[in-house]
Amino acid sequence: MKAIAAALEAVGHRTRLVGGGRDFVRSMLDEKSDLVFNIAEGWGTRSREAHVPSFLEMIGVPFTHSDPLTLALSLDKGLAKRVVASHGVATPRFAVASTVKDLAKLELRFPVVAKPVAEGSSMGIRDGAIFDSLADLTAALPELRRAYRQPVLLEEFCSGPEFTVGITGTGPDAEVVGVMEIVPRGQSLEKFLYSLDVKRNWRERVEYHAPPKRDAKLVREIGKLALGAYRALECRDVGRVDVRLGADGKPYFLEVNPLPGLNPVSGDLVILAAGHGVSYPQLIQKIVDSARKRLAI
Repeated sequence: MKAIAAALEAVGHRTRLVGGGRDFVRSMLDEKSDLVFNIAEGWGTRSREAHVPSFLEMIGVPFTHSDPLTLALSLDKGLAKRVVASHGVATPRFAVASTVKDLAKLELRFPVVAKPVAEGSSMGIRDGAIFDSLADLTAALPELRRAYRQPVLLEEFCSGPEFTVGITGTGPDAEVVGVMEIVPRGQSLEKFLYSLDVKRNWRERVEYHAPPKRDAKLVREIGKLALGAYRALECRDVGRVDVRLGADGKPYFLEVNPLPGLNPVSGDLVILAAGHGVSYPQLIQKIVDSARKRLAI
């Protein structure tokens, strides 16, 4: 929060930190702001990222980032993928399982990736989240279900390179900031997941190529697909879209983060933007500029 505030102040804005929970509610009721820079991920339910913006909508305070509907929808990976696919954006085949009985009608091709259906920041996606057989998945599913108390998203594993795409703006004004490839160190792509374990040790386990060292046409295709998913979910102001190539060499949408991390050192979007010549204060200002244009303030 302090880094964002400093970046805003560096370009002439006045800021105040309002915290979260009841302190946030009291603060906003006591003194409204011209614009709230929303980074609140909430707590407890699959609609948790919608809690703060819903309250702000109710009391009439404008805010950055997506609206409550998009935030809640995007956190549920299964629902988000259905919406994106309905707009013609390619995504790996998937299913959502709550019990072992659900696996009896599974029609996916192995290997598959298993992850909590409504978590963010790679929570629940560990190094062992790729399953090569139905027997292995069946044995693991009860613990996966129990650990996060929610259904499990099962997705056909894309064995090609992984990319993440930074986007700013809203609707027709949305544009790609840049594309970044996540390259594993000392591990083959066929078994690589950008897991929570990797992110906790990212300096040693991956390299970030921003821009990617790939054919320019492919990079444009990745950006186009990501932008299509962003617009399909009606994201606003900023977002980061994860894309991976399949065995056929084509890009596929994995998921979108409409509240991307903005840690000035380790945030994927921040690293991506810097690689494309966008400084941290410039990135923060892009988000604010998009919100102000959208809100006409």
